[in-house]
Amino acid sequence: MNFTGFTQADFDVFRITGLDERMTALKASIRPKLEFLGEQFSGELSVLAGNEMFSHVAKHARRTVNPPDDTWVAFADNKRGYKKHPHFQIGLWQSHLFIWYAVIDEAPHKAEIGSLLEKKIDYLRKHVPDEFVWSDDHRKPEATKMKDLSDEQLLHLFQRLQSVKKSEILCGVHLPREEAVRLSGPQLVEFIHEAFVKLIPLYKLS
Repeated sequence: MNFTGFTQADFDVFRITGLDERMTALKASIRPKLEFLGEQFSGELSVLAGNEMFSHVAKHARRTVNPPDDTWVAFADNKRGYKKHPHFQIGLWQSHLFIWYAVIDEAPHKAEIGSLLEKKIDYLRKHVPDEFVWSDDHRKPEATKMKDLSDEQLLHLFQRLQSVKKSEILCGVHLPREEAVRLSGPQLVEFIHEAFVKLIPLYKLS
């Protein structure tokens, strides 16, 4: 496809009421773009990560009533799925585009990852840009910039990953919709590539 980036109409899909109506619009306008990005970055991430990465576009198949508030394409080194593995995501909320490194609640080895990250605060300060954001819940749009988190707050995130069953950790970029829609397709691809380059050291720790 001729990828031209995301538009205001793409972000406004999440204002449509009704599961069927929102899913119809999502499938028509956003999903083809996520499929393109999946093809584009599965190869690039394979090179950056040093092992083969597979793309997984969110289907939202289990939803029966509530329409999705966000959607994404994920990348993991497993062909069958991504939720149990450290992975990457590109996706949209109504308010912003996100690019994540993620370890979510289904990952069986997240305690080990949390323990490792707990010992790498100085490394993370050096390799994660100040403007990148952290989150402990992929189901919420809010996140906190690296520069606004103290070492103690980072430690709390990593220790929570070790001790709380439903804990998660995500690190990456939030690009407000007003900025995202101004980028052309090639500009957005380059922006995402640069974000992944900066997230690879975090991925390799896990």
